[in-house]
Amino acid sequence: MSILPKILFLLILSIGIGFFIRNVRLIIKNIKLGKSIDRSDRPLERWKNMTLLALGQSKMIDKPVSGILHVIVYIGFIIINIELLEIVIDGLIGSHRIFAPYMGSFYDFLIGSFEVLAFLVFLSVIIFWLRRNVIKIKRFLNPEMKGWPKKDADNILYFEIILMFLFLSMNAVDSLLQDLNTPNYIKAGFYPISYFLQPLYNDFSQSTLILLERAFWWAHIIGILIFLNYLYYSKHLHILLAFPNTYYANMNSKGKFKNNSIVTNEVKNMMDPNIDPYSNEVSQPVPEKFGVSDVTDMNWVQLMNAYTCTECGRCTSVCPANQTGKKLSPRKIMMDTRDRLVEVGFNFRKNGEKIIPDGKELLNDYISYEEIWACTSCNACVESCPIGIDPLSIIMDMRQYLVMEKSSAPGDLNNMMGNIENNGAPWPFNNQDRLLWANEN
Repeated sequence: MSILPKILFLLILSIGIGFFIRNVRLIIKNIKLGKSIDRSDRPLERWKNMTLLALGQSKMIDKPVSGILHVIVYIGFIIINIELLEIVIDGLIGSHRIFAPYMGSFYDFLIGSFEVLAFLVFLSVIIFWLRRNVIKIKRFLNPEMKGWPKKDADNILYFEIILMFLFLSMNAVDSLLQDLNTPNYIKAGFYPISYFLQPLYNDFSQSTLILLERAFWWAHIIGILIFLNYLYYSKHLHILLAFPNTYYANMNSKGKFKNNSIVTNEVKNMMDPNIDPYSNEVSQPVPEKFGVSDVTDMNWVQLMNAYTCTECGRCTSVCPANQTGKKLSPRKIMMDTRDRLVEVGFNFRKNGEKIIPDGKELLNDYISYEEIWACTSCNACVESCPIGIDPLSIIMDMRQYLVMEKSSAPGDLNNMMGNIENNGAPWPFNNQDRLLWANEN
């Protein structure tokens, strides 16, 4: 093999990996715009959570049809790409199926397994496409799934179909060249699926088959590099981020809400008869802002959640507010957060890595007050997410902002909070009169 193809391969590989590293750095920079939060506790539980959810896909099978199909695609795509290592080595040193002489019959088993998995992935992806575009599953039809999100989901399916076809076609032509005792094409591998594609290429000459095999080989590796860099613009970032996202997930009980420490201490001081609540001894530093109105107010885990969202819609499909016709969609909350984070990150870099207000905020410009107040805080969305995303934490932080910064809440809630402040209870009468209703009945 001449030196030119090796140089060209190295150049293409370097460009593909270089752009991928650039994209990863951009994502990390954007996530670091979030505020600090400590998620270093309970490491053993976190490793277990990551192993079960991200690696083991344990929550995916809650919905058996889509879950099993997803597991096939996930396992198949990872295992099939083990052969990517062989392709890279072959491309760099000019060899062909370099592992075959060292693995013997095990190499045949590997290639055969890869082909069966590739075929299963191909079938699964076709079924996914039919579910989205022909059967039209309800959770894929929400308003937030129109436009780019739908195109993105379909693009990924087309990518996977093409990559599997290229892989199987490459093997089909390769096996034909092996049967013709073509120089450099050693007898290696078992081809239970691509065997059925051989009739497509039987009538070609040996020289044409070599050109086809090389074309499929180059297209396959270039396609993988394009796919790798497309992830930055796609919901399929969860392929990479599901692992840190599940590790750093909130490990507390789902019903345990985070209290604002400043408010908590203030209430404790007010209730302590030994402390003068107006003395300087109990004064505390006031934060710049209570709650969240934009992505820079969130912690970095919430921002990572937004990037990790798979847009599967499981959260929205179990949301009681959404089921009763309310505007709230937990999936949209995460998608809006990600879109706003991308916008803020772009402005941050454009302005010399400085946060300069652009006249927009996540709350109101992307997410409406109506959506925030429709939430019942039941945690169904958090419980249903297969990779540990927490839309509720964003909703509750936005509510805190609306109440404490804007004094904006539904009338009934304002009345309740006023009664708690004035009467020590949600009801509109003082504590002396609280039991009078019992005497009247």
